Amino acid sequence: MAVTSSAPPAIILMIGDGMGLSQMSAAMYTSPSPLAIEEFPVIGFHKSHSSSDLITDSAAGATAFACGEKTYNGAIGLNADTIPCLSIMEEAMVRGMATGIVATSTIVHATPASFLAHQKMRIFYEQIAEDICQSGVDIMIGGGKRYFDRRKMDDRDLLAELQSRGYRIGDYFNGELTQVKPDPKLKFAFLTADNQPLPVNQGRSYLTYASRLSADFLNIRGAEEGFILMIEGSQIDWANHANEGKLAIQETLDFDRAVGEILKFARQRGNTLVIVTADHESGGMALQSGSKRGKIKTEFTTNGHTGSMVPVYAFGPGAEAFSGIYENTAIYQKMRDFLHWGPEKIGLENLKPLENQFLPKK
Repeated sequence: MAVTSSAPPAIILMIGDGMGLSQMSAAMYTSPSPLAIEEFPVIGFHKSHSSSDLITDSAAGATAFACGEKTYNGAIGLNADTIPCLSIMEEAMVRGMATGIVATSTIVHATPASFLAHQKMRIFYEQIAEDICQSGVDIMIGGGKRYFDRRKMDDRDLLAELQSRGYRIGDYFNGELTQVKPDPKLKFAFLTADNQPLPVNQGRSYLTYASRLSADFLNIRGAEEGFILMIEGSQIDWANHANEGKLAIQETLDFDRAVGEILKFARQRGNTLVIVTADHESGGMALQSGSKRGKIKTEFTTNGHTGSMVPVYAFGPGAEAFSGIYENTAIYQKMRDFLHWGPEKIGLENLKPLENQFLPKK
């Protein structure tokens, strides 16, 4: 793929869930070669707190990136008053851009969900699956097949419905993702697991391939207007919650390999803004005395999230806007600025009021 300076704008937002400076440092000192993340020329920090707590969760953190709104922990694509907020990905679709989500969690998990769904609680997985199916996203790769075709709340087969709307459907049961060649004339959904995908140390290996596949796919589908792609390395966070330092490093290195592949793509394509960050740090990881290159000793201060500022790495046109210290909601606005979208949000009329669902107790 040749460099095309006249290519329409593209944004690839990569989220290493729970990946703070310590996780990145531990991965850097473990790897025998420099990490892809070290190639980024612009680095900033965002303040990750939610509207309800100094310590955010992934739902509120991802909603801040997606919608530019601070919201309460657990909210998916809503503002703090539980009103649906238009995500940058939803607006991109209205403007004719191609869109995609990739995750190493279920596709209905908090981070990917916040870009395409609107629910009062992140645990409403089947409702989120319905929202994602109705969104019109061009490509989605992640786990969670059970929330689409064996639902408890109704007897709908959302995968069959997607197929009737022009999607090509694939899943882990019928082979590896590498065995499937998507047709850019059709939208594409691939479910990598029935529930959550395996951790990387148990054989999960699709993130780098899925990242490049999605970027190439969207580059064709977005040939005229461009595209937005969100890629999440979901299980860095889970390793931190379990206080498993070695696994956290392995998950971070897996994510960094995907970052490297996306950097190759961005350099070849041109006019592509790549942003790498995390929704929050988790575990309070520290590199301990006695650590050596290739053999890092880690300790954790919590099995939950922390309120530490989170690094933001940026590459490509518009990257300079991501230096400094700012709220997590500013990432949304900086992406809009790169796309030269004005203050008017196109597509707000498409948002529907939510049903009367219960809220978590404050």
